[in-house]
Amino acid sequence: MKSPSKSIVKPVAYLSIPSALTGITTVPKISVCIPTYNRSQLLPLAISSVLQQTEKDFELIVCDDGSRDDTADVMAQYADDSRVHYIRHSQNIGKSNNMRSGFEAATGEYFIKFDDDDRLTPQFLAKTANILDIHPQVDFVGTDHWIIDHRTQRDSVATDRNSQKWRRNTLKEGIISDLLETVFVHQSLQIGATLFRRQALLDVGYMRPNMQNCEDNDLLVRLALIGKTGYYLNDRLMEYRVHAEQQGIHRAIPYLTDKIFYLESYQFESKTLEQVRQTRLAETQLLLGLRLINMGQPEGRKLIWQGRSVNLPKALTGLGLSILPLSLRKAAFAAIRRAN
Repeated sequence: MKSPSKSIVKPVAYLSIPSALTGITTVPKISVCIPTYNRSQLLPLAISSVLQQTEKDFELIVCDDGSRDDTADVMAQYADDSRVHYIRHSQNIGKSNNMRSGFEAATGEYFIKFDDDDRLTPQFLAKTANILDIHPQVDFVGTDHWIIDHRTQRDSVATDRNSQKWRRNTLKEGIISDLLETVFVHQSLQIGATLFRRQALLDVGYMRPNMQNCEDNDLLVRLALIGKTGYYLNDRLMEYRVHAEQQGIHRAIPYLTDKIFYLESYQFESKTLEQVRQTRLAETQLLLGLRLINMGQPEGRKLIWQGRSVNLPKALTGLGLSILPLSLRKAAFAAIRRAN
């Protein structure tokens, strides 16, 4: 596949200047990538969290997916910092494609990608890199993380609830023995709170192109399937921001569409895991089918029928509503949602 075209606002000199004395070109130990899109107000907070790391041997790559705000002006403030590199795409090329552009530019032995509205705590790179340094068999290190609100304040209650939901509160520190179950069934690891050996990511081709959603889960599953080794560090070393933008109804259909693609990409040898996959696939097909029917798109009927095994009454109700005129259909869906 061709690499997506990109225009570079700041020249991307990813290799440090060769030493005049040794003639050896040095490369950073860690590559940190922040993909961004129209987040100029929050991006400086994410960048600052990298520049304030206690581990100083890193490069920072900000890849801009065609932002229409003043992100380019924000990045101009870092033009004199040789550690910071800015890749600006002239137009929006999509979430995973933008991430891939940052990964392709990276040269460090270790790599992390985290989002432009999140932050690393000051010791994230030092603590996670230390695990990879002393455990050469480990391919990536995942950590727990804080939940922060729109004011960048930590929410301890939400953080504890989040750790419990994804079972990080019971995940033992050390090498993860049941990695596929951990990343697929429990989804315990968060990509933005995980440091990888770059070679491990090269081995699976990093993110799949043209995915807008579920690309993180997909990457972790593919790593587990080829036998890579994960390590859990039981420390909250990243801050994950929760805000209203993440909950918009406009995101549901593309999210569910990508989730179906993700779930259809595998067939597990384990009967237990395969049953989980099939159940989740049917649930997603049913949900997407219902949303499409609600919007007047008849292709939703097929998806509802495919997902009927998880909730036959709900599927039959959706199919029944699909024959109503669109105005009545929307009113009926709204009434059902209120009743539930």
